[in-house]
Amino acid sequence: MRIDAATCENQCGDAPASSLQPTVTVACSGESYLCRGDESLLCGMLRLGRKGIPVGCTNGGCGVCKVRVTSGRVRQLGAISRAHVSVEEEATGYTLACRMAPETDVILDVVGKLHRNLTRTAPGRSELPAAARNDHGRDER
Repeated sequence: MRIDAATCENQCGDAPASSLQPTVTVACSGESYLCRGDESLLCGMLRLGRKGIPVGCTNGGCGVCKVRVTSGRVRQLGAISRAHVSVEEEATGYTLACRMAPETDVILDVVGKLHRNLTRTAPGRSELPAAARNDHGRDER
């Protein structure tokens, strides 16, 4: 099943766009996007056709979109599976991007199951500029 902006729109509902649009920055990729205060961090990314946070089930059950919020404030939109984010982790900023909405500008690190695909650098090679990477963050040299 393909997860896209329409899927997130169905999950986020038809709420009117909020005037509050904090900036979300994915630290490992450098990708930034505006995210409405009434939608999840993940839905905001998908709505704008951006990449950076891995996409799984979009409803808090798979853990693929696990992130650590390193700066800013978020609010919880729904239940988070404790199989993927423990109470201790949550207290230190770990969460699921599909279950959180930004209250302020946010900087986050991807730490979920697909984290390596976004941050991997080949041994002995320096990090490539975005133009030299494919859509999945892999080295295309």
